[in-house]
Amino acid sequence: MEINSLSFIKSSDKNYQSFYQFLSVMLISLTVISCVTINIYFPAAAAEKVAEQIVNDVLQSDVPDATKDKKTSEMQNNQSQINLGPLHQKQYYASQAYASELLLAIVDFVVPVAEAGQADISINSSKINSIRKSMEKRQSKLRPFYSSGAVGFTNNGLIASVSNAGLSVKQKSTVKKLIRSENNDRMALYSEIANANGHPEWQADIQKTFSKTWINKISSGWMYQSTSGQWKRK
Repeated sequence: MEINSLSFIKSSDKNYQSFYQFLSVMLISLTVISCVTINIYFPAAAAEKVAEQIVNDVLQSDVPDATKDKKTSEMQNNQSQINLGPLHQKQYYASQAYASELLLAIVDFVVPVAEAGQADISINSSKINSIRKSMEKRQSKLRPFYSSGAVGFTNNGLIASVSNAGLSVKQKSTVKKLIRSENNDRMALYSEIANANGHPEWQADIQKTFSKTWINKISSGWMYQSTSGQWKRK
């Protein structure tokens, strides 16, 4: 009996030690999360997703469905999900069961706090939809000039004339009008996204995010402007 009692005490000591170590990790994690989710900040990750969605839609708007880039659908269908599998263990120590319940309580408290400290980007407005449709409609007219290198993508989220070589007088006039209309729509888009989300001060960040996305998404052979202002062919 004495041997059995001693074994039980040692086992209990180990369980409690494990329990307190678990609690310490959870408390530290809670402290860290609380520190980084106090203020609302520009949601860069959300902005990147929005930019990719809009840029993909615009650049592929005049491409036949059979040959469209599949990245957009893959991103929608293959988003990572966290699946918690069933727990197969049949018995748990009382301390471990209590720790699990405590962890769930902490998560229920922390998640709303974290979400409140972050922000999302919404593009569901009539103005944004109208601008997007205008840009998509214009893509078929701009594509030949993108492909020839006459028009390129600037480093500030707009487009500009790169070279007029080989263009007729009529084509030069067309390019000028297309660039002006496209840039007006792009600036209106950046501004409207910021305003629609209640943060006009985000416009510069949104434009910067779109600028990187445009250049990342353009086709091979198209012209773009580097950060130093030099024109390069992708």
